Amino acid sequence: MHGQIRELGEALQIKILTQNPLALSGFIIIVAVLFIAIFAPWLSPYDPNYIDIHSILLPPSVSHFMGTDGLGRDVFSRMLYGSRISLLVGIVAVGIATVIGTFLGAIAGFYRGYTDSIIMRFVDTMLSIPTFFLILAVIAFLTPSIWNIMIVIGLTSWMGVTRLVRAEFLSLRNREYILAAEAMGASDFRLISKHLLPNSLTPIIVTSVLGIASAVLTESGLSFLGLGVQAPQSSWGNILTDGKEYIQFAWWLSLFPGLAILITVLGYNLLGEGLRDLLDPKNKNQRK
Repeated sequence: MHGQIRELGEALQIKILTQNPLALSGFIIIVAVLFIAIFAPWLSPYDPNYIDIHSILLPPSVSHFMGTDGLGRDVFSRMLYGSRISLLVGIVAVGIATVIGTFLGAIAGFYRGYTDSIIMRFVDTMLSIPTFFLILAVIAFLTPSIWNIMIVIGLTSWMGVTRLVRAEFLSLRNREYILAAEAMGASDFRLISKHLLPNSLTPIIVTSVLGIASAVLTESGLSFLGLGVQAPQSSWGNILTDGKEYIQFAWWLSLFPGLAILITVLGYNLLGEGLRDLLDPKNKNQRK
C-alpha cells in the first residue's frame, strides 16, 4: 500500500539522484535559485527600490554587477528580489492547481459514471479555452497584485492534473488490494486517502514540478504586459518591461532577466524529466 511512497523517498536520495544527469542538473539549478531567493536581503548590495539619479543606465561594472536601470536602481539587487516573486508565484499557483486537480480527478476516477462524465466535460470545456487568454480576461477585471496572479494561475491550471489523477485512479480502481479493502468495509474516504492516492503520487509530483516552470513563465509574461507584479516591487517580468524601452543601448536590462527566466524554467523542466525517468518502473528494472 505504501510501497510507492517508500520508493519515492528512495528515488529522491542524493545517491540515486546522481545517477541521472538531467535530474541532478535541474536539482542544482533549483537549489541555487532557492538559495538566492531566500538570502536575497543579505546578498543584495543595494536597496532594490533605491533611486539614484546619478547612476542612470550604467553598464555592468564592479560597483553594479548587472548595471542600473532607467531610474538608477541596481539591476542585480532587483534580480535577487525578483527571484522571490517568480518562485513564490510558481510554487503557490501550482499548489492551488494540484489541490483542485487532485480532488476532482480523485472524485471522477473513483466514482466513475455520471460523476466522471460531468467533471470531465467541465475539464474539456476549460481546456478548449486558451489558458493565457483566459488568465488575461480574468486579470482584466481584478486589481493586478501578486496574490491575484497566484490565485488566477492556480484556478486556470488544474485541468491537466485532474485528467492525470483520474487516469491513475481508473487504473488502480479494480486492483486486488482495493477490492479486498472494499470488501472489508473500508469507507470511500479511506480507500481514496490510504490506498489510491498514495499510489498515484509519482505522476502528481512530476507534473507539479513541470507545472512550476509553466507558472513562472506565465507570471513573467503577465508582468511584462503590465498585468502582473506592479512597481516598485520587482519581478523578472517587469524588469524585462523596463528593458524594452532601452534595448538598443542598455542591453543588460533585457539580457539578465531573460537568462534568469530561461535558467529557472530549464532547471524545473530538467528536474521534472529526470524525476520521471527515475520513478518510471521500466527504467528501474533496466537499471537493476
